[in-house]
Amino acid sequence: MTSDPTSPAADVAELPKAEFAFPGPLRDRLVAAILDGSKTATTGLVAEYEREGEPLPAVGDRSVLVDSEDRPVAVLEVTGVRVVPLARVDTAHALDEGEGYAGVAEWRAGHERFWGSAEMRAALGDADFAVDDTTPVVLERFRVVADLRGAGWASAPLA
Repeated sequence: MTSDPTSPAADVAELPKAEFAFPGPLRDRLVAAILDGSKTATTGLVAEYEREGEPLPAVGDRSVLVDSEDRPVAVLEVTGVRVVPLARVDTAHALDEGEGYAGVAEWRAGHERFWGSAEMRAALGDADFAVDDTTPVVLERFRVVADLRGAGWASAPLA
Protein backbone atom coordinates (compact mmCIF):
# COMPACT_ATOMS: atom_id res chain seq x y z
CA MET A 1 0.00 0.00 0.00
CA THR A 2 1.37 3.42 -0.85
CA SER A 3 -1.11 5.81 0.70
CA ASP A 4 0.04 9.34 1.61
CA PRO A 5 -0.20 9.61 5.43
CA THR A 6 -1.11 13.31 5.13
CA SER A 7 -4.18 12.57 3.00
CA PRO A 8 -7.78 12.64 4.29
CA ALA A 9 -8.95 10.52 7.20
CA ALA A 10 -10.60 7.98 4.93
CA ASP A 11 -7.22 7.03 3.46
CA VAL A 12 -5.73 6.17 6.86
CA ALA A 13 -8.90 4.37 7.89
CA GLU A 14 -8.61 2.22 4.74
CA LEU A 15 -5.10 1.00 5.60
CA PRO A 16 -4.90 -2.45 7.14
CA LYS A 17 -4.26 -2.54 10.88
CA ALA A 18 -0.86 -3.36 12.32
CA GLU A 19 -1.54 -5.13 15.60
CA PHE A 20 1.45 -6.20 17.68
CA ALA A 21 0.76 -9.04 20.14
CA PHE A 22 -2.64 -9.04 21.84
CA PRO A 23 -4.21 -5.96 23.49
CA GLY A 24 -2.69 -5.35 26.91
CA PRO A 25 0.67 -4.64 28.53
CA LEU A 26 2.81 -6.39 25.89
CA ARG A 27 1.15 -4.51 23.02
CA ASP A 28 1.51 -1.26 24.94
CA ARG A 29 5.26 -1.85 25.37
CA LEU A 30 5.71 -2.79 21.71
CA VAL A 31 3.79 0.24 20.46
CA ALA A 32 5.83 2.52 22.73
CA ALA A 33 9.07 0.98 21.40
CA ILE A 34 7.92 1.54 17.80
CA LEU A 35 6.99 5.14 18.51
CA ASP A 36 10.30 5.91 20.25
CA GLY A 37 12.24 4.31 17.37
CA SER A 38 13.80 1.43 19.30
CA LYS A 39 11.66 -1.23 17.58
CA THR A 40 12.15 -1.41 13.81
CA ALA A 41 11.60 -5.12 13.23
CA THR A 42 9.13 -7.85 14.12
CA THR A 43 8.73 -11.58 13.61
CA GLY A 44 5.58 -13.42 12.67
CA LEU A 45 4.71 -17.03 12.07
CA VAL A 46 4.00 -18.08 8.51
CA ALA A 47 1.33 -20.32 10.09
CA GLU A 48 -0.47 -17.26 11.43
CA TYR A 49 -0.61 -15.60 8.00
CA GLU A 50 -1.88 -18.87 6.51
CA ARG A 51 -4.51 -19.29 9.25
CA GLU A 52 -5.79 -15.74 8.71
CA GLY A 53 -5.66 -16.03 4.91
CA GLU A 54 -3.45 -12.94 4.70
CA PRO A 55 -0.63 -12.39 2.23
CA LEU A 56 2.87 -12.04 3.61
CA PRO A 57 4.01 -8.43 3.94
CA ALA A 58 5.87 -6.86 1.03
CA VAL A 59 8.30 -3.97 0.87
CA GLY A 60 6.34 -0.73 0.52
CA ASP A 61 3.19 -2.03 2.22
CA ARG A 62 1.70 0.46 4.64
CA SER A 63 -0.50 -0.15 7.66
CA VAL A 64 -1.88 1.76 10.60
CA LEU A 65 -0.42 0.84 13.98
CA VAL A 66 -3.09 0.56 16.68
CA ASP A 67 -2.72 0.58 20.43
CA SER A 68 -4.50 -1.65 22.96
CA GLU A 69 -7.61 0.53 22.69
CA ASP A 70 -7.62 0.04 18.89
CA ARG A 71 -6.70 3.70 18.38
CA PRO A 72 -4.52 4.55 15.36
CA VAL A 73 -1.16 5.91 16.52
CA ALA A 74 1.15 5.71 13.49
CA VAL A 75 1.46 4.70 9.86
CA LEU A 76 4.12 2.03 9.26
CA GLU A 77 5.86 1.14 6.02
CA VAL A 78 7.53 -2.22 5.41
CA THR A 79 11.18 -1.80 4.43
CA GLY A 80 12.29 -5.44 4.33
CA VAL A 81 10.89 -8.96 4.48
CA ARG A 82 12.59 -12.36 4.75
CA VAL A 83 11.11 -15.79 5.41
CA VAL A 84 13.54 -18.08 7.22
CA PRO A 85 13.46 -21.13 9.49
CA LEU A 86 13.37 -20.09 13.15
CA ALA A 87 16.94 -21.34 13.62
CA ARG A 88 18.18 -18.75 11.06
CA VAL A 89 17.03 -15.61 12.91
CA ASP A 90 20.14 -13.47 13.28
CA THR A 91 21.38 -11.24 16.09
CA ALA A 92 20.74 -8.00 14.18
CA HIS A 93 17.08 -8.88 13.73
CA ALA A 94 16.67 -9.95 17.37
CA LEU A 95 18.20 -6.67 18.58
CA ASP A 96 16.20 -4.53 16.12
CA GLU A 97 13.00 -5.91 17.62
CA GLY A 98 13.72 -3.37 20.37
CA GLU A 99 12.46 -5.53 23.20
CA GLY A 100 15.69 -5.46 25.20
CA TYR A 101 16.96 -8.90 24.28
CA ALA A 102 20.72 -9.38 24.66
CA GLY A 103 20.93 -11.87 21.80
CA VAL A 104 19.17 -14.49 19.71
CA ALA A 105 18.84 -17.10 22.49
CA GLU A 106 17.03 -14.66 24.78
CA TRP A 107 14.93 -13.38 21.85
CA ARG A 108 13.94 -16.92 20.92
CA ALA A 109 12.99 -17.87 24.48
CA GLY A 110 10.71 -14.83 24.70
CA HIS A 111 9.09 -15.55 21.36
CA GLU A 112 8.65 -19.24 22.15
CA ARG A 113 6.79 -18.25 25.34
CA PHE A 114 4.50 -15.98 23.33
CA TRP A 115 3.93 -18.42 20.46
CA GLY A 116 3.31 -21.26 22.91
CA SER A 117 0.84 -19.28 25.02
CA ALA A 118 -2.75 -20.43 25.34
CA GLU A 119 -3.88 -17.18 23.69
CA MET A 120 -1.65 -17.70 20.64
CA ARG A 121 -2.55 -21.37 20.34
CA ALA A 122 -6.23 -20.39 20.40
CA ALA A 123 -5.61 -17.75 17.71
CA LEU A 124 -3.92 -20.41 15.56
CA GLY A 125 -6.69 -22.92 16.27
CA ASP A 126 -4.12 -25.49 17.42
CA ALA A 127 -3.98 -26.37 21.12
CA ASP A 128 -0.75 -28.31 20.55
CA PHE A 129 1.10 -25.72 18.43
CA ALA A 130 4.84 -25.59 19.09
CA VAL A 131 7.80 -24.15 17.23
CA ASP A 132 11.10 -25.81 16.42
CA ASP A 133 14.22 -24.93 14.44
CA THR A 134 12.43 -25.52 11.13
CA THR A 135 9.31 -23.40 11.82
CA PRO A 136 9.07 -20.78 9.05
CA VAL A 137 8.97 -17.21 10.36
CA VAL A 138 8.54 -13.85 8.66
CA LEU A 139 11.24 -11.32 9.54
CA GLU A 140 9.81 -7.90 8.84
CA ARG A 141 11.52 -4.53 9.02
CA PHE A 142 9.53 -1.32 9.05
CA ARG A 143 9.68 2.41 9.65
CA VAL A 144 7.21 4.95 11.00
CA VAL A 145 6.15 7.27 8.17
CA ALA A 146 3.55 9.24 10.15
CA ASP A 147 2.90 9.73 13.85
CA LEU A 148 -0.87 10.07 14.19
CA ARG A 149 -0.99 10.86 17.90
CA GLY A 150 -0.83 14.62 17.41
CA ALA A 151 -3.15 14.68 14.42
CA GLY A 152 -6.32 13.87 16.33
CA TRP A 153 -6.33 10.28 15.02
CA ALA A 154 -5.58 8.55 18.30
CA SER A 155 -8.77 9.75 19.96
CA ALA A 156 -11.07 7.27 18.23
CA PRO A 157 -10.78 3.53 17.61
CA LEU A 158 -10.77 2.29 14.04
CA ALA A 159 -13.91 0.51 12.92
